[in-house]
Parts: sequence; C-alpha cells; structure tokens
Amino acid sequence: MNVKKIALFLLFALPLLLAYRPSTPLELKSKKPNIIYIFADDLGYGELGVYGQEKIKTPHLDQLAGEGIRFTQHYSSAPVCAPSRCMLLTGKHPGHAYIRGNYELGEFSDDMEGGQMPLPEGTVTIGHMLKQSGYHTGIIGKWGLGMHNTTGNPNLQGFDYSYGYLCQKQAHNYYPTHLWENGKWDTLNNPPISVHQRLSPSTPFEYFIGKEYVVDNMTAKALKFIEQGKNKPFFLYLAFPLPHLSLQVPEKALSPYLGKFPEQPYTGDKGYSSQRYPLSAYAGMISYLDEQVGIIMAALKAQGLDENTLVMFSSDNGATFDVGGVNAAFFNSVQGLRGLKMDVYEGGIRVPFIARWKGKIQPGQVSDHLSVQYDLMATLADLLKLEAPKNDGISYLPTLLGKKELQKQHPFLYWEYPEKGGQIAVRMGNWKGVKTQMKTNPAAKWELYDLSSDRSEQKNRAGELPQRLSELDQVVAREHVPSHIKDWEFVSPKFKRN
Repeated sequence: MNVKKIALFLLFALPLLLAYRPSTPLELKSKKPNIIYIFADDLGYGELGVYGQEKIKTPHLDQLAGEGIRFTQHYSSAPVCAPSRCMLLTGKHPGHAYIRGNYELGEFSDDMEGGQMPLPEGTVTIGHMLKQSGYHTGIIGKWGLGMHNTTGNPNLQGFDYSYGYLCQKQAHNYYPTHLWENGKWDTLNNPPISVHQRLSPSTPFEYFIGKEYVVDNMTAKALKFIEQGKNKPFFLYLAFPLPHLSLQVPEKALSPYLGKFPEQPYTGDKGYSSQRYPLSAYAGMISYLDEQVGIIMAALKAQGLDENTLVMFSSDNGATFDVGGVNAAFFNSVQGLRGLKMDVYEGGIRVPFIARWKGKIQPGQVSDHLSVQYDLMATLADLLKLEAPKNDGISYLPTLLGKKELQKQHPFLYWEYPEKGGQIAVRMGNWKGVKTQMKTNPAAKWELYDLSSDRSEQKNRAGELPQRLSELDQVVAREHVPSHIKDWEFVSPKFKRN
C-alpha cells in the first residue's frame, strides 16, 4: 500500500476506530435498578435494634437503615400472613383484595398438603408488572397464595422463578421434608416432623431438629438468582419465614444467647414445637434473619450490583401473640403499641420498613410519612415510569428520594379483617378508628384514638367527636366491596348469622 492509500485509509477509518471501544461489563448492565424486597414473617415493630430493641442483636439491618431510610409510620396491609402477602403483591387494600384472611386448605402432613386459597386467574401482581417491563422475577421463601396445581402457582402469577414453601402450614416447620421449586417437589434431607406435638418420651426436644434448615436453602437460592440475573434487571421477592413459629434455629444462632435470659423450657402446651431455650431461640431466629440480610448485601457488593439495587425490608404483620413459647412483652416486641398479630390495633399492623439505594437514597434518614404495603405497586411503577395496574396505593418514591415537596398523602388508610371476631380500622391523619367483634355485634361502636398523642391507643375519644365518626363511616361505606367468601363478609353482610 503506497503512502497516498495509507493516508486515505487513515482519513476515513481512524475516526471509526477511535469511536469504537468494547463495552465494559458495567455498560452492559441495564440502567433499570434491580429490586429486592425482603419480607420477614411476624417480625414486630420493635424487634430490630434500630427500632428500639435492646435484647436482640440485628447489626446488618441496623446498618441497612443507617445507609438508607427508616419509616416510623409504615403499615402492613393486614394483620396476618396470606392477606398481607396478597395485598402487597396486588396493591389492593383489604376492602378490595381477593384474599382477606388465612383461608386454609388441606392439612399439615405431606400427603394432605393443600395450601391456602389461591390467587385467581387474571390477577395482576407486581411480578406481572415488572416482568412485562423486562425484569427477571423471582419469589423465594414463603408464598401462601396457592399450590403449584392451582391458579395461585407463583409461576402463573408473574414470577419466572419460585422456590420455597407454597403452603403456610408447612412453614410451621423449619426442617420440612421438601420445598417447591418452580412447581416441582424438592426433597430435603429431613425426616418427617410433626411440629404440633407436645414434649414426651417419644418426642423429646431433639425430635424437632432436622439436618437441613430451610433458611439456608433460601439464601443459597437467592444468591444464585442474583448471580444469574446480574446482566439483566431483576426483581427478587425474598419472603423469609423468620421469625414465625416454630421455635427452631441452628445451634450457631442459639448459642450466643444462652444464659442471657431467665427462661424455662417450653413443652408445646400452646402449640408448635417444644424448645428447651425458648427466649434464646426466638432471639436467635431474629438474629439469623439479620445475618441473611448481611449475606445478601455482601453478595450485591461482590457482584458489583450495590449501587444499582434498591433493597427494601419489612414484615408481613406485627409480632406474634404469646403462643409457641414466644414472650412479646419480655422483648418489648411492639415498643408499647397496643395489640399483636391478628389485631388491627397498632401492634398488629405497624411494622418496620427500611429502604436502601446507594447514591439515590440519602443515608441516615428517618421518615414519619404515612405509608402502607399496598403502596409498593404504585411506588415501583413510579420508579420505572410505568402505567400501574389499578391499585389503591400511593407512591412513596418522593420520600425515598428526598423530594418531600412532591410526596402525595393518603387521605385515609383502610383495614378490614374477618378473623378474631371481625375487625375494621381507618386511619385519617393522626386519627384512627377501630371496631372489633363485629361478627357478634354488627352495631359495634367506633373507638377513636389520636395517634399523635396516644400511640398506644389507650384513650378512646369517640364520645367527643361525632363528626369524625361520621367520616369514618363514609370511608367504610365507600371502600368495602363484598367478598366472595361468606366467612369474610362481616362489614355489611346481606345475611343473618347463626
């Protein structure tokens, strides 16, 4: 090639060569953020150090809050497992949601495993919404919204990958014979354990300890999911069963607490498995949950995903009532709030909520923004600039990103819960109305509390503010849509109860 030809080549080719450079792994990654929503089970408002817990150590979750934002007035959508999970995923409040209680099917034994009432065909979940937006979606942990052979199969409800318990009753045992992976039985190295047996010579404490602790399996699957999805945006709904009963925990999580609490053996007289060290076991379960969060966060950093992943953490409802060896009062599990799981008082529905997104959420924030778990769909749609399916939520993205001036407020929050006698609650600003025992007393009167000065709901102000009670009635009349289940229809039933 002569000098003239070389000059012409350089004239035309050099700009193209300079413009080209191979894409780095970082550039290949989608700009859409990864999203991980970690859901604890029966974790009380006050059971993390950053929420005032003094006896149980939760360093990783405390760090998560320190690196992000912690909400002080965040609520679960319902005070028990299945409806809370349904409403989280569908964005519907309890007056509109398809599942409003723990409607149990089947029994505890493997051969009678039937799960709970399934989500119906045509349900639109967060999984569907994100999958249609190009996300790889996964549910790992406790599902509780239908078995593999029903319309509630998570792989039919917006999730590309599923692993864990499909039936909540199976989740009473942390050493089950199996879990479910994409609708297929996954055998574990555990003998059959009937956790609701009392201590006896034939069922000693050791009977309730297996070889494979399911939380370890779930974390391992979560790490694999993150690894496989690192070059495509992913949504991981990580629904750990901890610290729901039974009191079963690995020795390495139990031992740090032994000798620190005044405890007596629990022998199974109030259900669930017996435990020689019930207080230590409960504390150990929460600390083990905390450890899993630490493992997940370390994996994100190792994979280079730390700055492009929004991590959220909450609980499906308040702390469990005193069965199975649990002692909520000893641990101050709800920080002085009234009620526990299955109550629409604050202790049953106010829950921890932490969000971290490095570089987007300013660290060390504490927010009193009034929010609820059925806001999640609206929030993620707002984040990704999607048209959200019809839902009852309000995006809290402005609060996450420090744009409080753009934050819309809920005119009301609404709960109805058909179990424990039938209960409803409405929060409007700082005022909260509660009705209980409505199945036996359809004319039950409102209790009214000013949460700004009475967070423990001790002083009933209903007699002082009749206009406020009228406003509560209007919310209930407008928001309640009749349920498809007779047992759930107690707000304005069109039938007489026996």
